[in-house]
Amino acid sequence: MKSESKNLRIAIIGCGKIADQHVFAARRIGGCEVVALCDREVLMARQLGERFGVTACFADAGEMLRLAKPEVVHITTPPQGHYSLAKQCLEAGSHVYLEKPFTVTAPEAEELICLAERRGLKLTAGHNLQFTPEMLEMRRLVKLGFLGGKPVHLESHFSYGLGDASYVGPLLGNRQHWVRQLPGQLLHNILSHGLAKLCEFLDDDQVEVIASAHQSEQLRSLGGAEILDELRVLIRAASGTTAFFCFSTQIKPGRNELRICGPVNSITVDHASGSLIRHENRSYKSYLTFFAPPLVNARQHFRNAWINFKNFLTGKLHQDSGMKELVECFYQSIKNDSAPPLSYREILLTARIMDEIFAQIYKPKPPVSKPSP
Repeated sequence: MKSESKNLRIAIIGCGKIADQHVFAARRIGGCEVVALCDREVLMARQLGERFGVTACFADAGEMLRLAKPEVVHITTPPQGHYSLAKQCLEAGSHVYLEKPFTVTAPEAEELICLAERRGLKLTAGHNLQFTPEMLEMRRLVKLGFLGGKPVHLESHFSYGLGDASYVGPLLGNRQHWVRQLPGQLLHNILSHGLAKLCEFLDDDQVEVIASAHQSEQLRSLGGAEILDELRVLIRAASGTTAFFCFSTQIKPGRNELRICGPVNSITVDHASGSLIRHENRSYKSYLTFFAPPLVNARQHFRNAWINFKNFLTGKLHQDSGMKELVECFYQSIKNDSAPPLSYREILLTARIMDEIFAQIYKPKPPVSKPSP
């Protein structure tokens, strides 16, 4: 469904911290206008509106959809509200950007995608790390055939620190905190970023998943109760491609990387430094093996630094560049009636793998049998 208005009319439901980034991203793009804000605590919407000059603020999503008539709605609420709010927006005729995790369960994700397709509307997930400059370059190299074939093995590392007292403190101190009500608790709200990068290259809808998780000593000392914060996952697709995913609060310095191993060459993307390293399958004679590869890598690191410096000077490098790119691609898919930036297959596969991980690591404990008298 193509938009007939000059500027896309944008609304945001959920006016917490992340909502500011969405408004900033929309303003960097142009061709769109944030026309309405909504939050159950209407004061949150009004405060966001004051910061960005948006006057239409609502406490009820239905009223906002009826009066503001947005063409696109960004849903940035806690995940428990994603399914019902997205369904409401789709039924009102709005395209939907859902922050991660897309939904709480895979069946919810599948139902929303089916509804969007029936109504000729578009959905996307807030996997903005898929659209950083280094990920775009990685995708360009893969398309050019740098790997020498389809990926053989994938590795994704994603770290999260427990030092943010403003987030971790309320989470640990309140058993009713919305994060602790999710099936995967702390992991549920974070790990889709790291898993989504794998799902782009897992070419089967059904995969084998083996997950193992435990609680770190640090989290235990903070009173983490049943919360798990160390996760390791092995994945194998029917086609033979394998993958490893690691989520950790303890690895220092924190790692946020993707490594794609092909039959000829490999690529490593490091989000922490905004860099990409090519690993070419080259052989060197004699002692050159000890000198040439470090020099080649040093040259690549220097090139990455120079690219980042140029992007900073030209205003292309900023903290939420991935979100801006994703939002812009999503808006273009709406205006041009083209495929959304993230395939629905990838979104669903990410949700299904998450469901399987949580089923394994949080499976109910068997009842303790009482000794016979």
